[in-house]
Amino acid sequence: MNVQAIASLPDKINQIRLLTAEIINKEILPNENTLWRWRRDGTVSEKEKASARKLREDIKEKVKQAGLWAPHLPEDYGGCGLNFLEHAYMNEVLAYAVGAASLFGVVAPNSGNQKILLKYGTEEQRKKWLVPLTEGTMQSGFSMTEPDNAGSDPRSIKTTARREGDEWVINGHKWFTSNGISADFLIVMCRTDDPTGPADRNGKMTQIIVPTDTPGVNVIRGIEVWGRTSDHAEIIYDDVRVPAENQLGQTGSGHQAAQDRLGAGRVYHCMNSVGQMWRAFDLMVERAATREVHGGLLQDKQFVQGFIADSYIDIQTSRLMTIHCAEQMESGADARTEISALKIYVPEAYSRVVDRAIQVWGAAGVTGDLPLVGMYQGARTLRLADGPDEVHKILIAKNVMKQHFAGGSWDFGN
Repeated sequence: MNVQAIASLPDKINQIRLLTAEIINKEILPNENTLWRWRRDGTVSEKEKASARKLREDIKEKVKQAGLWAPHLPEDYGGCGLNFLEHAYMNEVLAYAVGAASLFGVVAPNSGNQKILLKYGTEEQRKKWLVPLTEGTMQSGFSMTEPDNAGSDPRSIKTTARREGDEWVINGHKWFTSNGISADFLIVMCRTDDPTGPADRNGKMTQIIVPTDTPGVNVIRGIEVWGRTSDHAEIIYDDVRVPAENQLGQTGSGHQAAQDRLGAGRVYHCMNSVGQMWRAFDLMVERAATREVHGGLLQDKQFVQGFIADSYIDIQTSRLMTIHCAEQMESGADARTEISALKIYVPEAYSRVVDRAIQVWGAAGVTGDLPLVGMYQGARTLRLADGPDEVHKILIAKNVMKQHFAGGSWDFGN
């Protein structure tokens, strides 16, 4: 990966990008197949799995020594305390290599749950759940989506939490609970009914921590996604009882907590997409420069030259949109319109870039020898994750019209 210092950026951001790229180039890219082969190849021996596991731990230790571990968390909780913009610039480099984020202590849904625990958790909850997540001794899941209700409309959630004395009693049916198969605990979005609480709190959303070994937590299956069983679990909660102190934040704060999580997550996903596009672009250019077909190199064919130019444009526009949005969020400005715009544009651009790379590689592009298949599937899935495109288009239009009726045209400079 070719990463150079950017003259207009602070020294700290440049140092983060350069250090990240050094680890990517020296430690991860040369070992990509060894690190992750066990995930897709059932013939890997236990000895090979152990060797890959040791290699991953060695790389994690080098990341920690470089001061890059868990960039999304403050130093008090084991992270390196990057602000939002610094983390965004890091992500575009980090996402270049398959699975690299997990070797830097950033892996969904743990990273999102860590942020929620940091903002909404009590000090006791942080010690019990956040610290083990950061240390890697626990895994977590996020349980919000339901099979019978649109994920794009979280207020339609039917899973309930009923207050009985000093316990919450949870009943409901969830699916696409991320990391639900391996999780030690879940953060569950519930419609809460608190008989002792204020009337305006009843029936609103609340997030509650549920250990997976709690009686009544029935993990039905890992849902098949793109033809493979995934760790996105279908779970039935049947009279699940947890202590009242497992509630995150105030009763009724769950919807806002989800928005806090998703808003930042959308930007990170898009910056990850930029890094993945960068990798696909480099692979496409490499193939074009070396593959001979019909009497010449692919790079000399006008169709392929068009692919290269269009992909360059897609990556640059995606990157600049995402960085601008990250700058808005870092400044504290209302960036909802920018978030929705890039959430629509970037996954579509990502799909186009990877599609062109596959086309240039031909049959090899759809094999497991290259990372393009996983990118293609991820790009298409991202158009549904964190809110479908259609919902974000509605939000953009509403915000633009609201500005119009407030007496001003849209300011594209801010």
